[in-house]
Amino acid sequence: MPPTLASVVRNSSLHLTVLAGADHLERPVRWVHTSELDDPTPFLEGGELLLTTGIKLGTSTKSLQAYVHRLADAGVVGLGLGVGLSHTEVPQPLVEAAAQRGLPLLRVPEPTPFIAISKAVSAALAAEQYEAVTTSFEAQEELTRAALGQNGTAAVVRRLAARLGGWAALYDSSGALSVVAPDWAARRAARLATEVDRLRRRPAPASAALQGRAPGFDTADEDFVVVQSLGADRRARGFLAVGTEDRITPTERYVLNAAVALLTLTLERSRELRHAEERMGAALLRLVLAGQVGTARQVATGLFGGLPEGTIRILVAGAGPTGERDEAGMPVHDLTELAERAEQAGGRAGEKLLVAREPARDVKEGTPHGERLVLLAVDGGAVHRACLGAVEEHEGLAIGVSAAAPVEEAGSAYAQAERALAVALRGGRRSVGHEEVGAGSLLPLLGEDAVAAFAEGLLRPLREHDRTARGDLVASLRAWLSRHGQWDAAAADLGVHRHTLRYRMRRVEELLGRSLDDTDVRMELWLALRSGEESATL
Repeated sequence: MPPTLASVVRNSSLHLTVLAGADHLERPVRWVHTSELDDPTPFLEGGELLLTTGIKLGTSTKSLQAYVHRLADAGVVGLGLGVGLSHTEVPQPLVEAAAQRGLPLLRVPEPTPFIAISKAVSAALAAEQYEAVTTSFEAQEELTRAALGQNGTAAVVRRLAARLGGWAALYDSSGALSVVAPDWAARRAARLATEVDRLRRRPAPASAALQGRAPGFDTADEDFVVVQSLGADRRARGFLAVGTEDRITPTERYVLNAAVALLTLTLERSRELRHAEERMGAALLRLVLAGQVGTARQVATGLFGGLPEGTIRILVAGAGPTGERDEAGMPVHDLTELAERAEQAGGRAGEKLLVAREPARDVKEGTPHGERLVLLAVDGGAVHRACLGAVEEHEGLAIGVSAAAPVEEAGSAYAQAERALAVALRGGRRSVGHEEVGAGSLLPLLGEDAVAAFAEGLLRPLREHDRTARGDLVASLRAWLSRHGQWDAAAADLGVHRHTLRYRMRRVEELLGRSLDDTDVRMELWLALRSGEESATL
């Protein structure tokens, strides 16, 4: 703590006497300044103990009052008047004016040189700085040892709370509370969800300071709170919040900064480890999807404690219908946050999880799509729910979910999830489950460009015939197929004789070069007709 007027007065070697403002002696003294000007305020910054002999003050009550008001307005913490030169005693109007403004007024006896007071305060300030540096180094060593120990992040949070004499909380990158110390502060830390979410939207590192009754921090407690994002590459890896009864001192700020640096290093180191685990997990997932479950189970037992137990689901996430796209029209999105939220949810719930990134596929390799994220998760578990929640919040992502299945059927489940994602993207939806795909209709898929082109080519001879000759072959074919080849019913629908319809169907076979007795030909023609209807509605 910096020296105060009280500590200066208690220095018996200075022989100082308090004449006014005795109730304000706990003010910290930042410096000692000597001036004989009647207005020294242009040379002051606030926090000074001003010393003067009063050679230019005069004795008029008005001038002395004006002098005191100027000093008080400038933030001077105390005034010391040296007697024996200009004034044999401190003028009473000066005492009264100082008392009125609450400005401590000290009588400096003639034997006490001003430089002695300056030296005393300078020594106290130096001691304060030395104590701050010493405390900071001790705290850094203590926090570093904690960070290097088992469960380092939690240990750092506990040590930091003890050092600050308050509480501390660590949140993961999704804003979920992961560590809090002491335990009683969990409710206070939980109230910061809005502030943490606000920092999530800003590049790291970023910070916010607020007090208990500040807007957006609704609590009956009067804590002074600082929230700091943790990250080294503008992406927040976590968040640290601390609460103290009083404002954080400069020394405590050093301690907090040391904790922020250590936690950032720890999280970045953990990120590299997680990346290595992700690569191993991705390799295991590919083994599972390829049907090599036995091999994957043996490897996973040693690395991750085994594969997910019970029924599982495959989730495939990619660019959503409203996601950003690059110049080539390919989706542009970041699946990192989704992967992190899934891993964090699995870690909190104790669920095993396999994750793999599927690179973008260009036209040469097959159906083009952007980068995707493939997850194998416990059916209905925390990871499953976290992924669905994250996609609903992020308009740039969509997800397809397979049916529940044993891990041995993960390959089939992956195909289901891919089809579900395709339906979600086609329908402009955030998420689609395999059950929804099975309960829907095949007809909306006929509006695809490739299907429409096939239908147009197949039916072109009939349409050209209808434009240049009589016969209405397209309408007749549609009526006949819709009546499953029943001549009388189809003819009645068209309002023609059944012999007329038979003639038209022979003409269809001639133009298409196909037999309507072939079931496959009937199916293709029906789908081609319906494709035109679906394209017209899109």
